[in-house]
Amino acid sequence: MTAPASNAAAASKRPPAVRRARPDDFEALADLFDAYRVFYEQPSDPGLARRFLAERLERGEAIVFVAPSAEGEGLDGFCLMYPTFCSVVARPFRWFNDLYVRPQARDRGVADALMQAAEDDARDAGCARLDLQTAHTNLRAQGLYESRGWKLDEVFRVYSLALP
Repeated sequence: MTAPASNAAAASKRPPAVRRARPDDFEALADLFDAYRVFYEQPSDPGLARRFLAERLERGEAIVFVAPSAEGEGLDGFCLMYPTFCSVVARPFRWFNDLYVRPQARDRGVADALMQAAEDDARDAGCARLDLQTAHTNLRAQGLYESRGWKLDEVFRVYSLALP
């Protein structure tokens, strides 16, 4: 009578379901987006999170994948990409801007599944590449990216200019 245990073990090893965000995901997505901003040391501002996401989605400026909660309610994580272009190779690419998994859902393969969906979608869209940046101190994320074959750019130096 070990079937229930082995079914549970098999379910825990199954990759999480990932799909493009739908309108009915918006509230849960906005809550996760606010938590993501807090992770990067910004003050919690649910209204700002909702406005920013609504604008990006209404204007078609962002591509968002979500991982529905394993418990059946809400979302375990999301990734957000911005479509853009590379003049040098004269092809589109995507800026992989945001990846977040709620703390309770970490170590279940959610981030890996979200990245796989983003990579597959960009490849299917004919993109030349995906680019991302992360904090120098975010070693956990760096390990994930490198395990998936992402390479640290050692050719180009990135500059930033903060505007008032």
